[in-house]
Amino acid sequence: MKKRILLMGTLVLPLLISCDGKQQEEKIIDKPKVEIKDGMMTPEILEAFGRISSPLVSPDGSTVIFTLSYEDVEENKSNAEIYKMKVDGSDLERLTVTASSESNVRWIDNGEKIVFLRKDKELKSPQIFVMNVDGSGEKRLSEVKNGIECFEISPNGQKIIYASAIDDYNKKDEELFKGLPKTSGRVVDDLMYKHWDEWVTSIPHPFVADFTDEGIKNAKDIMEGEPFECPMRPFGGSDAFAWAPDSKSLVYVSRKLKGKDYAFSTDSNIYHYDIESGSTKCLTEGMEGYDTNPAFSPDGSKLAFLSMATPKYESDKKRLMILNLQSGEMTDLTSEWAYWPEEIVWSPEGEFIWFAAYYEGTEPIFRINVATKEIEEIASGICDFAGVCPISSTSAVALRHSMRSPNEVCKVTMGEEVKDITSINAELLANLKLGEVQKVMVPTTDGKEMLSWIILPPDFDPEKKYPAILYCQGGPQSAVSQFWSYRWNFMIMAANGYVIIAPNRRGVPGFGEEWNRQISGDYGGQNMKDYLSAADFIGAQPYVDKSKIAAIGASYGGFSVYWLAGHHEGRFAALIAHAGIFNLEAQYLETEEMWFADFDLGGPYWEKNNQVAQKTYSTSPHLFVNDWTAPILVTVGELDYRILASQGMMAFNAAKMHGLEAEMLVFPDENHWVLKPQNAILWQRVFFRFLDKYLK
Repeated sequence: MKKRILLMGTLVLPLLISCDGKQQEEKIIDKPKVEIKDGMMTPEILEAFGRISSPLVSPDGSTVIFTLSYEDVEENKSNAEIYKMKVDGSDLERLTVTASSESNVRWIDNGEKIVFLRKDKELKSPQIFVMNVDGSGEKRLSEVKNGIECFEISPNGQKIIYASAIDDYNKKDEELFKGLPKTSGRVVDDLMYKHWDEWVTSIPHPFVADFTDEGIKNAKDIMEGEPFECPMRPFGGSDAFAWAPDSKSLVYVSRKLKGKDYAFSTDSNIYHYDIESGSTKCLTEGMEGYDTNPAFSPDGSKLAFLSMATPKYESDKKRLMILNLQSGEMTDLTSEWAYWPEEIVWSPEGEFIWFAAYYEGTEPIFRINVATKEIEEIASGICDFAGVCPISSTSAVALRHSMRSPNEVCKVTMGEEVKDITSINAELLANLKLGEVQKVMVPTTDGKEMLSWIILPPDFDPEKKYPAILYCQGGPQSAVSQFWSYRWNFMIMAANGYVIIAPNRRGVPGFGEEWNRQISGDYGGQNMKDYLSAADFIGAQPYVDKSKIAAIGASYGGFSVYWLAGHHEGRFAALIAHAGIFNLEAQYLETEEMWFADFDLGGPYWEKNNQVAQKTYSTSPHLFVNDWTAPILVTVGELDYRILASQGMMAFNAAKMHGLEAEMLVFPDENHWVLKPQNAILWQRVFFRFLDKYLK
């Protein structure tokens, strides 16, 4: 008899009063109910996991607040709420019950109150709210016309810096558009006219204002008249701001470029703004790569930040820099370390900086002594850490996840075992059969060893023969660590009866600068040989049917699949590419952040004397369609302006014209990722229907 388990959730339906006085019901997205059959992961179960983010410790170190979101497949959206608990995990309490997500949660008034962002129903835009620490006394504090994207409160609680879109950017020529109210035309006269998934019609600016119990007052645009964005699109947030401990000044991050200059440069800088005088000073003049994540030391004497040295190279080593604000001396704390931080935060005492960093296939927590540059590993395992928030010089809270489980909040203390202090998804995971994760070292064609992860199906039987999947990573400089993905999830692949191998091929961080940088200018080179080595390794295992192996991947992983399609020599029985590059020449001209293509591809394809560029373009997948033999599934989002949907459509068309079996899944309302719950489930269903057709 098949075992079925039903995990229940609650839907709260509060009564709201509309403007005309009528009562309306608005559905609260809460923990969903989901049916588990025989312990197997399904797309619906994958969407049912609670998603934890942004843990933040109270000023006295006793309490943690965080957000927890769930998705509602029927409503086709998600919702995040604020939770609170003691730092040992006890007294877990939900503080908000609303139909709009809360975010950017911060402590104020020495931990007596909490401020956060939420979309206001009346203003129909994100605004700042405040509430007591028990969730009572909620009040809206802002009425910013264009809404607030992110914010930080000054240490003394009297000022705020927030980001909001400005009105006077890219105004239409009124004479040109006179009498044409229904025209949809856009006049473009420079590059960077669209970014990530939107046309650039507005940009955010930083505003400083008084922060009072009565609301936010006397706001001032501290970049007024400058046609530049802060925070930087598309992913910048409150990490672009940092207040000095005395609240008399702040720093912000901006890439003060536009048009073609913006499209071809990673030169962001950190700017110091003095509240009293209103003066601005660039602190990183002459540093031509990304400078990001500023953080003042607790005594205000130093500024830490992350910096990349190489212009245009968005995946360069992140140096942990310290600027002495009195002497102006700049120090690279990680100059002798082959790895680099992904995030930084000072310990309360100011002696150490804590961070998470990719290191040999996982993402442990480290701390560095600012005076001696000594780096210590604080917490590690077959897992990744993120969101580190120190309590003291020896302890912190953080997020921990792995290929077998999504984020939970954990307590990290030097010399002690890491302890999860939330168990949001424990019940769901306990009723699922999960695949085993193994670490192996795969020999490469140039005599090195490549750390790879093998994931086995639940109830694995070594005497059986299983179909297998080669996972190709995107980025291209993105780590194949112990990540938990809601798209490329290895547990659901394993539950469907597949063995997976996920190699840390050339070009991923966590194995030193040389390993990471080798891929630039060598797209069709050593990293592709690494993939073939991994495919051969998994195909040689006695429990794998080497005639039933697929290659899958997204973004650069999609490019990898297209490239492997013309070079695999019969290794793969099926291929799946999402948002992949098919034609490198077209990609050079189509993408929006052109510095990436310019650096990684080696330059424009028309530079015939540029040997690096010509080598790269000669390996473009579209040149090898005549050698394609395996069935292929292509998936794309039409709002993807990083790698246009036309790339995947060209690949699909080429496959069909070449006489191959091919399918394509197109999402008109998705960008580089598939985010909407119903789209995500459809993607998984199409994914496994295709694999099962050719591998089972």
